[in-house]
Amino acid sequence: MMEYMTPDFTQEMAATHTILIPNMAPVQFSLLQAALDSEGYHTVLLSSGSSEAARLGLKYVHNDTCYPALVVIGQFLEALDSGEYDLEHTALMITQTGGGCRASNYLKLLRKALVKSGYGYIPVISVNFSGLEKNSSLHFTPELARKVFAAVEYGDELSALRNQVRPYESNEGDTEKLTGQWIRTITQWTKDGTNYKKRREIINNFERIAESYSRIPVRHENKIKVGIVGEIYVKFSPIGNNNLLAFLESQGCEVNLPGLMGFLEYSIANTEIDYKLYGGKWYIGLGAETALNYLDAATTAMNDAMRKYGFTAPGRFRELMKKPEGILHLGAKMGEGWLLTAEMVELIESGFTNIVCAQPFGCLPNHIAGKGVMSRIRSLYPEANITAVDYDASSSRVNQENRIKLMLSVAAEKLNGNKPAESY
Repeated sequence: MMEYMTPDFTQEMAATHTILIPNMAPVQFSLLQAALDSEGYHTVLLSSGSSEAARLGLKYVHNDTCYPALVVIGQFLEALDSGEYDLEHTALMITQTGGGCRASNYLKLLRKALVKSGYGYIPVISVNFSGLEKNSSLHFTPELARKVFAAVEYGDELSALRNQVRPYESNEGDTEKLTGQWIRTITQWTKDGTNYKKRREIINNFERIAESYSRIPVRHENKIKVGIVGEIYVKFSPIGNNNLLAFLESQGCEVNLPGLMGFLEYSIANTEIDYKLYGGKWYIGLGAETALNYLDAATTAMNDAMRKYGFTAPGRFRELMKKPEGILHLGAKMGEGWLLTAEMVELIESGFTNIVCAQPFGCLPNHIAGKGVMSRIRSLYPEANITAVDYDASSSRVNQENRIKLMLSVAAEKLNGNKPAESY
């Protein structure tokens, strides 16, 4: 069997190479980019997606492979073909989840595609927290780690507030304008090395941000409330889910998209769960517990700040971990695992009873922790109106949107006080 290899990314390359990053969550990743750049990296977010990217992905990645890998690898190849970059000084960054998820193999698939397309000299950086690809991984210093976590927290708050205000704004564009102002402000904080070290500073900023969104003039009207869950890439990425958030808003919905920090906390929680279920080194379990408690405290402060100004916010992550009880065991942690189930329950309990579960075609974790638990969730929460939507290179956008519209028709009847003919 042929081994496809590309050069390792060395720390010396940080000063000479441009790093291309696929943009999964636009607000959070713009702030993550600022964190990386402030530590001496030069990064570019690949935000565009085209039919050419999908074609390249299909050309070099088997079509049975997870759809996010196909899209991301196609994006990378399209960028390398564009002529915009000095290819002798360009590197690519991709994440690896670890475990049995197909995302663990993205880096191998990318390297194979690079070699076969003539770009085998391009180094690839792995971002992972499971010990994979130690020789070509991003060097996380404590300083960078703190900036990254602050970027995700601030980004999650901005996204949550934008999604709650934009559908109701009296003056079109006010919400996007304010969000852009905050992104520029937080980016400058990161460059200046401020507002991410002291907890009190961060908490005060959470309140400043929430207060500023509360001053945007809004119309008071009833809208269909829809939550989005699913595989992390197609859940967040406008390219991966055919602009699902924008589509739902165009249909008159308010959208709740659980934050990116939840997935990071989930990844840490699984280390703690492994220790409790299977044993192991005590200090690893203690370290995971300590890290989770630290992040949970910060996220709770952010959510408290949003609630203080009248916005909807989730509860503590430790409480979220209790949501799947009686539905799915916390040992089910492949891919998005129990987090997917927990987020659906939390959304329903917070009034977002209409849910789109976005999944790549053939995603086993989503079929178990998403599709597989829907009947049980409906039996516990009769008001739940959930639909699973597959995203794949061969899937029709029209079919996807028609499936969602069918769910929304049920939601609209409920909103108007009519009993739907049948639950979807």
